[in-house]
Amino acid sequence: MKKIYWFIFAFIIAMSSGFVFSYEAIVGPTGVLKYNSERSYGGYTLFAPMMNNKTTYLIDMEGNLVHKWESAYTPGAYAMLLANGNLLRGGVMEKKPAAIGGAGGIVQEIEWDGRVVWEYKMNSAKEIHHHCFDRMPNGNTLILGWEAKSIDEVIAKGRDPRTIPLEVHDMGQYHNEFWMDFVREVDKNGKTVWEWHVWDHIGTGPNQLDINYILPEKIGPNYAGFDWSHFNVVEYIPEMDMVLLNSRNLSEFYLVDHKTGKMVYRWGNPSAYGQGKKPSWYDNGDQKVFGSHGVSYIGKDRFMIFDNGSERAEGNRSGIVIVDRKTNQIVWEYSATTSQSFYSFRQGYVQMLPNGNIHVTSTNSGHLFEVTEDKKIVWDYISPVFGKELKCYAEDGDMPNMMNNMIHRSYRYGADYPGLKNRDLTQKTPLTECPEFFKIYKIEK
Repeated sequence: MKKIYWFIFAFIIAMSSGFVFSYEAIVGPTGVLKYNSERSYGGYTLFAPMMNNKTTYLIDMEGNLVHKWESAYTPGAYAMLLANGNLLRGGVMEKKPAAIGGAGGIVQEIEWDGRVVWEYKMNSAKEIHHHCFDRMPNGNTLILGWEAKSIDEVIAKGRDPRTIPLEVHDMGQYHNEFWMDFVREVDKNGKTVWEWHVWDHIGTGPNQLDINYILPEKIGPNYAGFDWSHFNVVEYIPEMDMVLLNSRNLSEFYLVDHKTGKMVYRWGNPSAYGQGKKPSWYDNGDQKVFGSHGVSYIGKDRFMIFDNGSERAEGNRSGIVIVDRKTNQIVWEYSATTSQSFYSFRQGYVQMLPNGNIHVTSTNSGHLFEVTEDKKIVWDYISPVFGKELKCYAEDGDMPNMMNNMIHRSYRYGADYPGLKNRDLTQKTPLTECPEFFKIYKIEK
């Protein structure tokens, strides 16, 4: 009897401590779920659904469509609105040399009416654009790419041959060579004016990348082998003349001097270069973020990161982290009470808004939300775009692990954004004929 009482007591303690608390939903509504107009930044949200969809949408805060662009390509992997009102958008080409998640092949600039006014293709047997791009103040464009290196080249560079698979079959394609990250800066005529290659910075020093730091094979056969570093961010920082990069596989971000090409700063995972305590199966060690995406510079030597939290020893959960470069310390972070409410084990993005709120893209469930500095959710949205379908509910079975309404990145633009000046945004059309849940939701001031 004493054992029974002790079990009940322990269960109550666990419940009150939050260890057993869980939130799950098999079916959930789409569209705007919550909107606090007094605390939200407002404006318009741009997103390009990833799954079998070639449309880019601009919606208002109530989920109404105010503009859209059609493309010849599905997104590779997102779109952004430039200050001149044009869309800068990546595309996925049909024939690609590397069938690895994030491979695209083309970046296009598209006018408001849908006319393509500039494009750059990087899609050959030995290189391909993937994930990211950024328009610089001088009009040049930074493009993230992979370049092919043979197994013999990689072994000569120092890779332990015992960790190299003979061949990998992934995403319907065979792989037997490494794909190394690099960045290319091209001008408006497509001429290369600057490049930075991971290949030139291989080593074990504090400003180098260790080619023998690899993920376990369970993460994915390509990532453990041929897609070794897997960068997913390129951003130019004018005030520093630095290029910001991020590695998902090494779980750290880097600052590269645009003039010298030297890596001048890194943060996230000291064990990637032989410093600090490595994670174990039960202990995070000194690693700060896990599978990170969406790093951006937010001013005053601070950087904001979408920490996916995947394969985290102490439990999978996603979060937002702000890091101060001067102190190397996390100065603000947010994660939901339960990982079921906010977790994207791959992809994702965070954007600092002018009023201090943060716009979040939780990719795998098409979930966009806005959170305040005091960690209140003031706008909550689930994309109703599931491939070519519009659905009022996300249902179990739409896709295991990732939903068919995935959004790699989204961006919020204020009504005063230069790219929206003199644009007619008055023609508002409901994106779906679904219930408007936010109109009956009781807003807490």
